[in-house]
Amino acid sequence: MKKPAADRILMFLKMRGEATSLLISEELAITKEGARKHLLNLAEDGLIQPIVKSEGVGRPSTYYILTEKGLAQFPDTHAEVTVQLLKSVKNLLGENALDLLISDREKNTHERYEKTLSKTKNLEQRLEALAEARTKEGYMAEWKKEGKDYFLIENHCPICAAATECQGFCRAELSNFQSLIGKEYTVERIDHIISGGQRCVYKISQ
Repeated sequence: MKKPAADRILMFLKMRGEATSLLISEELAITKEGARKHLLNLAEDGLIQPIVKSEGVGRPSTYYILTEKGLAQFPDTHAEVTVQLLKSVKNLLGENALDLLISDREKNTHERYEKTLSKTKNLEQRLEALAEARTKEGYMAEWKKEGKDYFLIENHCPICAAATECQGFCRAELSNFQSLIGKEYTVERIDHIISGGQRCVYKISQ
């Protein structure tokens, strides 16, 4: 069943970060008037907000972004329980036990992804397989190429609360990506959700 237009707009803004009403109408194949009506309703509900950008010559353009309430429509997975468990491990067993827990998760994740990527033959195939695997886990991942560089983009973090509580999860993920993509490439995180970014973006370059 096709999702309502309002839900598709929220999903599109989550994936793109920001968009004009014209772009939304084109991407979702709805009329400009219909897009504006849905955007007005979503803004009244506090789910999105407009921002005005000056783009050189001509009138400024109005873009729409998700508010905190809008972002909350894409929830963290079992956030409260996860954070409580992490705090309990840290308090009862110490930082070392928490490091061991993260290392074990990193190892298991690497082995699972390595199996998924085993049949890929080049970087683009590896990125496609990795993005697909991450999307299945709730990261809403995609990749793109700009010039000579590649970017792995995660539009959502289903473990955001856990990663905020313990940034070892983020360090482990970056380490895994570097290993899986290959030592002939440099992988760096250039945007980070828990540091205030709208998404996590990894730049892959030679």
